[in-house]
Amino acid sequence: MRVYVPLTLPGLAEAYKAGQLGEGPFVAYAVTPALREWYLSDDIEELEYAALNRAALASLRLVAVEPGAARRRVVVAVDVADRDAVADPDRGLDPSALGEVRVAGPVPLSKAAAVHVDSAEAEAEVAEAADALGAADQGDDDAQFIVDGADDHELLWYATQEIPNLVGLGE
Repeated sequence: MRVYVPLTLPGLAEAYKAGQLGEGPFVAYAVTPALREWYLSDDIEELEYAALNRAALASLRLVAVEPGAARRRVVVAVDVADRDAVADPDRGLDPSALGEVRVAGPVPLSKAAAVHVDSAEAEAEVAEAADALGAADQGDDDAQFIVDGADDHELLWYATQEIPNLVGLGE
């Protein structure tokens, strides 16, 4: 099963140094039955893109609580055994938990298929979105518009071999 793990750039650097994602269990996003029902599509690529976007929002939340982190969303796509990524049945219909799974972890970083990261040009909008999250969560429509604006920036695809350069550990 392909899961999408939300991180920050410092979190990605830690994972790279440790050679693994998470200590376990940790939250990731995947194509779950609830996500399929919500998205109303049978196209697996569209569903995986929806799961990636859910992980990008979770990454934005991580960025918001980590003041020193670059204002860029980071998502690692990794393949795990189906039994190692489980959706919480009690949260299946909770809109904030769509696509959410718990990964037993840790997962070797060598299982990663790709890394998705905002471009440097997205940093200003991502910073604004991170600052607006609290108000958006309280129902402020203007703040939600700002948070949604971060989605106007597509996450860029990187091969796992590019992680050292992404986190400033390249040679």
